[in-house]
Amino acid sequence: MGKHTRKAEHPISEIFLERWSPRAFTGEEIPEAALLTILEAARWAPSAYNMQPWRFIYARKGTAHWDRLLAVLNEFNQSWARSASALIVVVSAENGTPPGKDQAVPNASHSFDTGAAWGFLALQASLEGWQAHGMAGIDRDKARADLGVPAGYRIEAAVAIGKPGDKSTLPEALQAREVYSPRQPLANIVAEGRFSF
Repeated sequence: MGKHTRKAEHPISEIFLERWSPRAFTGEEIPEAALLTILEAARWAPSAYNMQPWRFIYARKGTAHWDRLLAVLNEFNQSWARSASALIVVVSAENGTPPGKDQAVPNASHSFDTGAAWGFLALQASLEGWQAHGMAGIDRDKARADLGVPAGYRIEAAVAIGKPGDKSTLPEALQAREVYSPRQPLANIVAEGRFSF
């Protein structure tokens, strides 16, 4: 994959333009230290009352846990994610204990906050020469049972991490989609003062 040709409408760091979500991966081993560095970045995301609701269950390719995490992806995502170097299932705690309280209460922003952590993870992966592809296509019931996720935690998504590989390894229909994706114009997603889309 060559350098991106994305253009921002306003000045931003190049890291935001270089991050993308490939499906073709080299399948090379990711050292555990490298994966933990990527997860460390997620740990520093902001969250309401600093409750940090995110939880990450990971497996590196070639380890005893790999097949269990791969199996919770839907068939389509399994078809390409099997060539990733690591898989992560992202979970969020639906309740948390705010400062000054001694009992957990519902956390209305647990998914929002966990999304911020996923964003930090994806950017750190890109900075380290890897890329992270988020996936909604997972069997949440299977993930809950097979990964031992208790009640009170929402299974949000899965993530495949790897070094971008040759798109010719993908089915023909996916090869055309193996590009840096565009974004809507800022005017389509930003409004001043009130909802006006």
